[in-house]
Amino acid sequence: MPNTTTSTPVRTRVALIAEDLRSRIVSGQVKPGDRLPSEAELTRQHSVSRTVVREAFAQLRTEGLVEARKGSGVYALDPVKVQQKPFADLDTERLSGVIELFELRSAFEIRSAALAALRRSGAQIDKIVRAQEDLSKCFDTGVSTREADFAFHYAIAEASQNKRFPEFLSLIRSGLVPRVELEAGNGPARAYVPNPDLVAEHNRIIDAIINGDPDAAEAAMKAHLEGGLDRYRSLLRTSYR
Repeated sequence: MPNTTTSTPVRTRVALIAEDLRSRIVSGQVKPGDRLPSEAELTRQHSVSRTVVREAFAQLRTEGLVEARKGSGVYALDPVKVQQKPFADLDTERLSGVIELFELRSAFEIRSAALAALRRSGAQIDKIVRAQEDLSKCFDTGVSTREADFAFHYAIAEASQNKRFPEFLSLIRSGLVPRVELEAGNGPARAYVPNPDLVAEHNRIIDAIINGDPDAAEAAMKAHLEGGLDRYRSLLRTSYR
């Protein structure tokens, strides 16, 4: 079993662990129904954090190679029966992949925000606000906002009262919020810099939803997503200079 070191970029460590487990499943070394090593075991074996291991498992779940059973662990599925899933070939570790995803998100999340402003319940507003409070705490303390950011957008999708919006977000979850480093073309990985206006942009979306103003909600979500898209396009352009 290879041992990754803490000097290896997070992106590469995730990929290495995922590839090791993937090859064992595809080769038959790990058979369908077999339980994979636990997070704790893989953390020790590869000298990484549990977050890295969880992201590796998330990649394999997206590919349909494993399933998580609550309270039991992660189990291998039959690779022969795996069908190509939508977005399975989307590489969200590359800037080009993130840009593709942002363009797609703009097509439906802007509408989702408007519907949330029209249809949200009191309980759903509370859920959106709680997700934003969690994100603000992470932002202020320098902790990764990945999970809190997903929870915020997912809560808005739920408030649209159209179950296809949260289903779609779940489908693209692994690439919804960029990782620590992103590849750009054939050059070196680029560090992901968090949006300094993230909290303020989210607050404008919340205000519009609370006020029941669909036009303002659409405008705030559009500004939020398109601002992110502009930042990634700029990063991609500078990668080729």
